[in-house]
Amino acid sequence: MKATEARLTAALDRPPADIRLYLLHGPDESTAMAFAARLARALGEGAERIDLDGATLRSDPARLADEAAAISLFGEARHIRITTAGEESLEAVEGLLAAPAAGNPAVMIAPTVKATGKLVKAGIESDRVLAFACYPPDARNVAALVAELARGEGLRLIPAAAQRIARAADGDRAIMAREVEKLALYLDAAPDRPQEADEAALEAIGAELVDGEMGDVVLAATGGDVGPLLEALRGTGPDVSPIPILRALARRLTMLAELKQAMEGGEPAEQAMKRRGVFWKEQAATAAAVRRWTLPDLQAALMAARRTEREVMGAGLAGRVVADAFLLRLARRAKR
Repeated sequence: MKATEARLTAALDRPPADIRLYLLHGPDESTAMAFAARLARALGEGAERIDLDGATLRSDPARLADEAAAISLFGEARHIRITTAGEESLEAVEGLLAAPAAGNPAVMIAPTVKATGKLVKAGIESDRVLAFACYPPDARNVAALVAELARGEGLRLIPAAAQRIARAADGDRAIMAREVEKLALYLDAAPDRPQEADEAALEAIGAELVDGEMGDVVLAATGGDVGPLLEALRGTGPDVSPIPILRALARRLTMLAELKQAMEGGEPAEQAMKRRGVFWKEQAATAAAVRRWTLPDLQAALMAARRTEREVMGAGLAGRVVADAFLLRLARRAKR
């Protein structure tokens, strides 16, 4: 069945026995991962998680129903998370819905699946599925979304604090939710004991990454400057989410690829950078980076940055380590 956000979150927080699959489709993979994390929290810290992907289900469609019916070795709660799912997972989903028993709920993250596709249609037509479309929040509504997330945690955010979290998260819902949760924990807030949250509280938990620090990381990584990159990463602090850095990196790699293509087509470097609004203080470093990279390497680096972002989202507390290791590999590659 098609779910509203309120219905989905209520079911994820208290999983009903009759729902076998949470189908999260649409391009906002970050939001889908945040919803998937809610189910994991609801099942408890010791719950067992089985990780599958679309390729696995394509080669072995019966695997999903088997895992859903399996019993945990130690009798603990158990759930399944399927990532990078597409229409190739339809047969596996049909098997899950037709199975006589399925005690372990499954979350399927399908960012490339269209709302008009067969997979979504099957989910909407079944009363054993909750299907929800995940789309990035509109830029004008991001601060309102932060305020809404905060209310759910028992926080009353002043507008400036909501806007600050939205900027720090770069519109990423999962990061916004995580920052709100940290803030609620710091202030000991809950729906039954609401607390006021201002910018001083944000300062205390380090909720925002300073633009200059993020820029230093990105410039060093794309410029092949390993020493300055290490220094910049130390300056960001251990509690800063790596997602905004990776997204800023993706934007810079995209810009470098556009500049490389323009300059190979005969456009002067200064004109190409001016047309794309490169900040004058960064023009020398940008021109050097364009000369350092080939266009195929830039495209490969961009794909790797997006892949790393997905890995970070699924790595939990180890996400920062995953991101830092990738940034160092990228810098060493650029240096060579």
